[in-house]
Formats: sequence, C-alpha cells, structure tokens
Amino acid sequence: MSFCLAVLIRFPERVRCGWSQHLTMSGAALGLEIVFVFFLALFLLHRYGDFKKQHRLVIIATLLAWYLCFLIVFILPLDVSTTIYNRCKLAVNSSPAESNGSYVTLAPSKQKCFKPWSYIPDGIMPIFWRVVYWTSQFLTWILLPFMQSYARSGGFSITGKIKTALIENAIYYGTYLLIFGAFLIYVAVNPNFNLQWNQLQTIGIAAANTWGLFLLVLLLGYGLVEIPRSHWNGAKRGYLLMKTYFKAAKLMTEKADAEENLEDIMEEVRKVSESIKYNHPLRKCVDTILKKCPTEYQERMGRNMDDYEDFDERQNSYPSEKSLAKLHKQVIYSVQRHRRTQVQWQILLEQAFYLEDVAKNESSATRQFVHTFHSQEPENKIIQYFYTPTVEWYWECLLRPWFYRVLAVVLATFSVIVVWSECTFFSTNPVLSLFAVFIQLAEKTYNYIYIEMACFLTIFFLSICVYSTVFRIRVFNYYYLASHHQTDAYSLLFSGMLFCRLTPPLCLNFLGLTHMDSTISHKNTQPTAYTSIMGSMRVLSFVADGFYIYYPMLVVILCIATYFSLGTRCLNLLGFQQFMGDSEMTSDLIDEGKELIRREKRKRQRQEEGENRRREWKERYGNREDSTRSRAVHTDQKESSFSETSANRRKLCGLEGKFVLFFSILSAHHWL
Repeated sequence: MSFCLAVLIRFPERVRCGWSQHLTMSGAALGLEIVFVFFLALFLLHRYGDFKKQHRLVIIATLLAWYLCFLIVFILPLDVSTTIYNRCKLAVNSSPAESNGSYVTLAPSKQKCFKPWSYIPDGIMPIFWRVVYWTSQFLTWILLPFMQSYARSGGFSITGKIKTALIENAIYYGTYLLIFGAFLIYVAVNPNFNLQWNQLQTIGIAAANTWGLFLLVLLLGYGLVEIPRSHWNGAKRGYLLMKTYFKAAKLMTEKADAEENLEDIMEEVRKVSESIKYNHPLRKCVDTILKKCPTEYQERMGRNMDDYEDFDERQNSYPSEKSLAKLHKQVIYSVQRHRRTQVQWQILLEQAFYLEDVAKNESSATRQFVHTFHSQEPENKIIQYFYTPTVEWYWECLLRPWFYRVLAVVLATFSVIVVWSECTFFSTNPVLSLFAVFIQLAEKTYNYIYIEMACFLTIFFLSICVYSTVFRIRVFNYYYLASHHQTDAYSLLFSGMLFCRLTPPLCLNFLGLTHMDSTISHKNTQPTAYTSIMGSMRVLSFVADGFYIYYPMLVVILCIATYFSLGTRCLNLLGFQQFMGDSEMTSDLIDEGKELIRREKRKRQRQEEGENRRREWKERYGNREDSTRSRAVHTDQKESSFSETSANRRKLCGLEGKFVLFFSILSAHHWL
C-alpha cells in the first residue's frame, strides 16, 4: 500500500496517462509474485509459529520480516531483465534508430531490443526497493530487537515490559552509537573527507552489508555442502534409521531435563502461591504466573490453597515484584520447552516407526506397504485413493532412494558452480563466473524468459543454502526454530532479524556473480534499480575493492571444513554429542535410542491390543449388554412403581387409623 501511494505521489501524470498499457503484463507479474510470496511466508510461519497462543504483534512482525526478504529474492530477477532492456534501449537511442512497435531497430546492425513481458516502467522499481529495504532495516535494527526484549520480559504489565525492553536495547545500541559518533568526529576533524549526506547513507548501508556478508559466507559455506549431502544420505535407509535412534537418545535426555526443570519451577511457584494469599497486593502477579502453568499443576495448587488468610508483613518475608517477574520469565520458558520436547518426541517416534516399517517392507514379496501402527490422524480420502499400499511400496522402497540420489547430484553440481563463481566473479576479462557467462549469452539474444529463470534459480539456490542453515541453527536451546508450531516468540523474532540482515548482502553477492553490479564489472553501464538504492560503494574503496572481492573466497575453506565435518568433531570434543559414524559415543547413543524406541513400540502395541479387545468385546457382547441394561431398567421401574404403591398404601392406612382414633375419642367423650 505504501509503495502504491509513493508511486502515485511521485509520478501522478505518468500513472494517469502513459503507463496503462505497460502496466498490464508487468503489473500482473509483479502482483502474482507479491501474492505468492505472501502466502509462502504465511505457510512457513504457520508451520513454525503458533497463531493461537503467540502474541499478534510477534506474528505480524515476523511475517512482515520474512515476507519482505522473500519478496526481494523473487522480485530481483524482474529488476535484472528490466535493466538489460533499459541498457539496450539506451544504446539504441545513442545511435540512429527507428521505432517499430514494442522494440527499437538499429539502422546499421538491425539489432532488436525486445521489451520483456514483465517489463516494469522507469521509476517504479527504485521506489519499490527503497520502501522494502528501509522497512526491513527498520525491522531488523529497531522494531524486532525491541519486541524480542518485550516478549522475553517477565513483567506483569505493558509498562513494565516496555521499560525492560528499552533498558536492554539502550545498553545494546549504546556501543553502536559510540562507534558511529567516533566515526563522525573523525570525519568532521579530518580535512581530507568532505562527505555529503548521500555518502554517509552509503557508508551506513555498506557497514550493515559488511556485517551481513560476514555472516552470509559462514552460512553459505555450510549449506552448499550440507544440503546435497543430506539428500544423498536420505537415500540410505540404514543411515536415516541410525540417526533417528541417535536423535531419540538425545531428545530423551533433553525431555527428562525439561521435565525436571519444570518440576523445580513449579515447586517454586507452589511455595510463592502458598506464601502470598488472596488479600496480598502481589496476588495478581501470582495469578498471572499460575495462568501460564500447565493445567494439572494449576489444579494441584488450587486444592492446597485456603480461601483467605491474614498476612503480617512484619513477620513474614514476601518476594518482591522483581523476583516474581524473574519467576514469571522462567515459567514461560520452562513450559514452552517442556511442551516442545513432548511434541518432538511424538513426532520422532512416528518417524522411527515408519523407517522401521520401510526396512521391513523392502523384502516384501507382495510389494504392498504394511504399517505396524495405523495413523492416529484421519487420512485424506483422495490421497488414500491414489496413494495405495502398492504405490507406497514402489515409492518408499524403490523410487525414493534413486530420486534423492539424482537430486543430490543436481544440488552438488549447483554447489560446485557457486563455489567456482564465488572465487572468480571479480575477473571481467575473461569472464570466469559461470552465472555471468549464462546471463551474458542470454543478453545477446534478449531471451528474457531464460534470463529471469536463470536469475531466479541462482538466487533461489543461494537463498535455500543460507535460509535453511538459519532454520537448522540451534544455540543451546536459546534460539531454536522447531516445526509443528513449537517455536517460541524470541526465536521467531530472531530469525526475522537474521533474514533482514542477510538478504541485502545476498542480493548484492548475486548481482556480483552475474556481473550486473557495476562495482564488479567496472563498466559504465546503467545499474540495476537495487544497486542504485544501495549507492556507489566507491566511497569506501577498501570495502568495495577489498572485502567484497576477496572475503567470499573463504567459502572454499568453509566448504572443505563442512565436508570433513570439522565443526561437528570440535563440538563432539567439547562434550556436545553429534552424530558421527566412527565415534564410540555415537554407537552408545544409537543403542540407547534403539532400546527407547523398542520400549515405546511395545507400549504402543499394548495400548492397541487393549483397544482391540475392548472393541471386540463391545461388538460381540454389545447386544447382550443392551438387553441386560434394558431388563435392569425395566426391573428398576417395576421396583420403583411397587415401592411407590406400597408407600401410598401405607399412607392410606395411616390416614384410616387416624380417622378411627379420632372417632373413637369422640364417641368416648360422648358416653362420658
């Protein structure tokens, strides 16, 4: 909405007069991508977040951050194709030419500049990028950190949470302000620098992109190796099953730790609840804490509470509001962690049971997939009709391993191309970057469909390598994106911050790989609208000619380290158990996880056998029980009617006796 208003305000006469015919196809392409990206971000957020339990502002802020970052990735190929057409049109207008419909024909060479189907008129893309970029920067540097502190705070009022968030962010951003202030003083004192506002803005953008590029290369080096390897290992049934056993052992330890931590926190809540009675001023805070506790603990504490009891502040020591806020924060974290481990344990059990079923069905002669346990969720009838046991057997036992192997080879090929291009994209003569070669070949024939598809596949693969690493990162259970609606508010907001900080340098890196950035190509050509918003990095030559050129080469070292699992081995040496096939600790955890899965499997089998026996008993003796119940009801009705009749008879007999006694007294009085 803000983008449309900006366009109308800046170019009112163009919108009314000259853009109606150009905006038909380009507006449709841009509108479809905007709508598609919105639903994609909404789907992912629904998978990881919980719309019902989490605060609406957290959901909206995270959705906006994810949406803007995904939108940049999807819209940038349109910017590239539009820029290529504008360059051709500029070259045509600089020499004798003839206008012919939707393209311009050069007189001497008969060159044609076809207009792309998704062409966006001049002036729209700069406004679009300016709105999207500065909105994302406002989110990542101001709003999302503030909301992180607000969501993590244990305050009992909005004012208290805002105060805590302001104090935490003031301490965090104080260091940035000191560095920026020192830089401004240095620039003002040094006579060699004569920087304008636009140059200061470019320096700020360069500083943010430098920090983002530093983190981008780390995540990219991990994703380029781990994504193809994970798909290749996905074709190994034994590998997946062993890794599932390993995860089960680790998750059981985490689950037990979460339960123990929750018990300790609930014991503290019980003591506080018993000490602070209903007439105490801090009782409202205690009630707020109790509402965050699980239902069974609330009922247990409610049974042990008296309705009312006087208190004496001089005799008893009561906790302060600050200590209650700390306890509130601990309750929120412990309950969230306990619920997350419970859900993940059930999901991991289903995955282990299914992998064991696949291993059993591989040697099946009937070629029909047989499940040990029936699905607890109702299956879709349409999927059940097409995805028959025979189709499931062919897919799971025969086709799926080969599909994963082919996909892993394709992804590995893309990874090799990316690594080669990252190391050679600064070479312009000859052009060694394969992505730049592909784009330049398509630019000669003005095949805009191919240009947009090549750009989209390139930046999409880079985004998958970076963003998937963000989803896999786990920092001591403090930051952890868990699927099935189990991600807490702090982790959601932190992921939004990472996305907003990684996406601009990711796009600049993509434009450098394709030589669409004039800073890399060293050509005096029209830049893309995205790089025009970023400004010329020549203001800081050591950044443009040094860091941006040579730092991405470190991705080779990171890929080698990831391939040999150096990070995993270091974490394993530090005591953080990681899945390694040649480790004794890994073998012990696999055996432990296998025993846990067997125990849960026997428990599930006993439950299903009990349910089957109850179902058979009901089907076999259900009619007899109904007839017995009807007879018992009929007998009860007879007995009740008989008892009512006897009671009425007794009442009548009592009345008759009273009448006889009354008349006998009267007669005796008469004779006397």
